[in-house]
Amino acid sequence: MCTGDEPVEYVSTRGAVAGLPDLEAVLLGGLARDGGLHMPVTWPRFSAAELRDMARQPYEELAFRVIRPFLGGAPGERELGDALEAAYASFDVPERIPLIPVGNGRWLLELHHGPTLSFKDVAMQLISRLLDRALARRSMQAAMICATSGDTGSAAIEAFRGRERISAWVLYPEGRVSEVQRRQMTAPAGANAHALAVRGDFDDCQALVKSAFNDHEFRDSQNLVAVNSINWGRILAQSAYYFLAGLRAGALERPVSFIVPSGNFGNAFAGYAAARMGLPVGRIVIAANCNDILHRIISTGRGVRAPVVPTDSPSMDIQAASNFERILFEVSGRDAGRVRLWMDGFARRGILDLERKELGRLRHDFDSASASDGECCAAMRDAFERWGLAIDPHTATAFCAAERCVAPDAPAVILATAHPAKFPDAVQRALGKRPSMPERLRDVLDARERIEVLDNDYAALKARMQEGGKG
Repeated sequence: MCTGDEPVEYVSTRGAVAGLPDLEAVLLGGLARDGGLHMPVTWPRFSAAELRDMARQPYEELAFRVIRPFLGGAPGERELGDALEAAYASFDVPERIPLIPVGNGRWLLELHHGPTLSFKDVAMQLISRLLDRALARRSMQAAMICATSGDTGSAAIEAFRGRERISAWVLYPEGRVSEVQRRQMTAPAGANAHALAVRGDFDDCQALVKSAFNDHEFRDSQNLVAVNSINWGRILAQSAYYFLAGLRAGALERPVSFIVPSGNFGNAFAGYAAARMGLPVGRIVIAANCNDILHRIISTGRGVRAPVVPTDSPSMDIQAASNFERILFEVSGRDAGRVRLWMDGFARRGILDLERKELGRLRHDFDSASASDGECCAAMRDAFERWGLAIDPHTATAFCAAERCVAPDAPAVILATAHPAKFPDAVQRALGKRPSMPERLRDVLDARERIEVLDNDYAALKARMQEGGKG
């Protein structure tokens, strides 16, 4: 039974004992100080009776039940409940995260009803409130930094802008996000929010963020906070919607599979976390575009880093998925030395090799498929013709993967990770018409942008952050 009375302890995937006493400390900690990622030492596990009870609860209450065992006494049950209520009040549908049947035992989980119309809002709206309260309690200021391939940045700026105790710094690859994604980062007003266009790709942005966290003097002077999915709090917050979807799709009678558009592996790992906490999960299917290093690793046990190719699904244009380190930790039997060798080797040579037993453990829980832009375009057209659904190109990769990896009679949930209006050009090519524009996007598209370009250079980033809020 998950009571939440005993604190969950954490360890780094690279071996350091984190020594963090509660979820609040993990939220503030971000990346572990040895460069690894935080993981719970043990997984709380829900009983079948608890799962049956959760299946009947509204989303805020269900999320509370999932997160509560990780509190360890802070920030406290009342504060968590208040933060959940405030976070999801900003969503534009009463059910927060609708689950829509699409025939043959399959469902579409719409995760894009938050303020910036992507699944990143689900965690970011909650994490920003918990961090704000933690900093106020400690009378601290902090600098939030994240890398984005599109949606994380806009969700972070929306969640953190105007918060007095946190300055927000978002790094996105110049010219490699959609126009809507860029405007969502560069148009919102907020003196504490800064979007920096990096001359490089997403992996370069992500490397800059990790450099900042591994520069301990700078990290401590700025009180750096990470809100990419390297922060365990993001993974935990996202795991709640797997419980919602799985339980309502009948997981207590038959395990349910999930098809996840994936670039940085955080969303997929949230599904794995839900399974470790007791949700009956079939397989977690990784849906990739042509930047398919995750698909290659899962299929063959070998991943060779290749140049990032721009696609219609830019949030997945990634060749170095940070959260894959977490599943490597698991499939190695939590061998931190083995993880260090993998990560050091990948950083030096761009190659990652799994042994047969490690690949077998990975494939026990995961499957994968990749799809080209053309195949995604066809999937978008098919979804509209069959069910009247307009889907975005990221969700289209999941429709393609579902056809290839899930048996026709097996229950499965496809994750819809972004609203189609964020990618109007891709929708136009697929359907011959542009998607309807939600009201909350119109103001952003008409607003003046503040675009600031930064060289792909850690010294330049460090200097810019030390300057503070110019522009």
